[in-house]
Amino acid sequence: MVTCPHALASQAGIDALRAGGSAVDAAIAASAALSVLYPHMTGLGGDAFWLIYDAKTSQVRYLDGGGRAAACATIDSFTAQGLAEIPFRGILPATVTTPGAVASWCEAHAAYGRLPLARDLQAAIDYARDGFPVTARLAGWIAQTAPELAQQPEAAAIFLAGGVAPRAGAKMANPDLARTLGALAQGGRAAFYEGDVAREFARFAKQRGGFFTAADFAAQSARWGEPISGTYRGVTLYQTPAPTQGFTVLQMLNLIEPLELQRKEFLGPDHVHLLVQAKQIAYHDRDRWLADPRFTEVPMDWLISKAHAGERRALIDPARALPWDRVPSYGSLKGDTVYIAVVDAEGNAASLIHSLYGFFGSTVVAGNTGVVLQNRGAYFSLDPKHPNRLEPGKTPLHTLIASLGFRHDKLWSVLGCMGADGQPQIQAQAYVAMIDFGCDIQEALEAPRWLSGRFALGEARDTLHIEGRFAPATIDELARRGHTVNRWGAWNELAGHAHGITIDAQNGMRAGGADPRSDGAAIGY
Repeated sequence: MVTCPHALASQAGIDALRAGGSAVDAAIAASAALSVLYPHMTGLGGDAFWLIYDAKTSQVRYLDGGGRAAACATIDSFTAQGLAEIPFRGILPATVTTPGAVASWCEAHAAYGRLPLARDLQAAIDYARDGFPVTARLAGWIAQTAPELAQQPEAAAIFLAGGVAPRAGAKMANPDLARTLGALAQGGRAAFYEGDVAREFARFAKQRGGFFTAADFAAQSARWGEPISGTYRGVTLYQTPAPTQGFTVLQMLNLIEPLELQRKEFLGPDHVHLLVQAKQIAYHDRDRWLADPRFTEVPMDWLISKAHAGERRALIDPARALPWDRVPSYGSLKGDTVYIAVVDAEGNAASLIHSLYGFFGSTVVAGNTGVVLQNRGAYFSLDPKHPNRLEPGKTPLHTLIASLGFRHDKLWSVLGCMGADGQPQIQAQAYVAMIDFGCDIQEALEAPRWLSGRFALGEARDTLHIEGRFAPATIDELARRGHTVNRWGAWNELAGHAHGITIDAQNGMRAGGADPRSDGAAIGY
């Protein structure tokens, strides 16, 4: 089974499985297809993180595909330009870090691939070369981002052909990206990070006043590591570790476990109110401690411990909203990502999160590569005392997270979502729906959703955005308790795209869920 936010990408993954591929082959096929079909959300210019389950060894492995800061990208290089923070768009954030996702594809494929890499990339190459139908969602995001895309000729040529945003149903192609994918298919990692493609990235950055060089590309690699895990009501949940924010899911669930949400009304005011406060506390710890563990000590065992949650739980007020200035939280909910879940016939699983960060990332296309560059480097701090400060070779704090769940030592769930700072909130809501209230995966993903935080400057940092399918009495009670409520419509894409697969312990059958807020589908055979 494969599920992700575009049906054609799910089909690309299924085709890889039918051809004899592994879960990793299918995940690469879907991720590459999404890099073409969902260019506002992901691409070869972004980063990726994996959790991979090997059914033969019963082992969960973590793969870090985070891009590293260029050797010449320093705090001084920004302050010399009079900048107090890294811009969100443009050539500077585009080239602060090298793209890490492709290195992760190649590393995962070397370890677990059964098909040639060229076969995994074929659907993506075909769609980039021959064209694909623009969905209404993609058309809408192009129209909304058109002013930024229009500022760069390479981006405008792809996304604003003829000077206008495409309509839904129009055909879009990216022949330059097809050539880049073709080079990767033939030459593997070296073709992207050390050959003509890398030289074009470096030429473009130098010409436009950016940071990364050919040497930075050659130095980029994906790194295997140990996942983190915790338990919630008998379920063991694995998450991606630092520099990602995966620990916040485990901390949120640790905070609420003794509060027995299963005894509260499903989607009622207590259900939402307590989870929102758990989010605020966990995010405070994230903003205080999280950074690249190769550069600074991150006390991960302490952060995900039941004892730490026990101490922090005293901050939760069952009657009133917790003000952000009492437990501050920073960052923004605004961002893009794709998530891919795969389980193959042998029970191996891939949980893959892949992103450009903002919609269309930096809105910069790297020369004639057809590759949209991410703006993940904008997440670095320029405060020399902050653990997430910019340093050469460093990976920034990442909102990207992926999860795997186990019941009685058997794989039960493969789950993830897009949504920047919203990702841990969405995962926690889905797991609570399934574990505490018995929802199946599709019910959990379709349930009305909330996100706590701000999408734009000017909004309160503790704004509670909530879909209108919640009962009016619930929304009114949350407002009465002091939450700054922003009432959304019944369905809102800003509430994130979540996808997942669960496995029946009795018969091994897979159940797939696809978020109606996306263009995705869960496909199995």
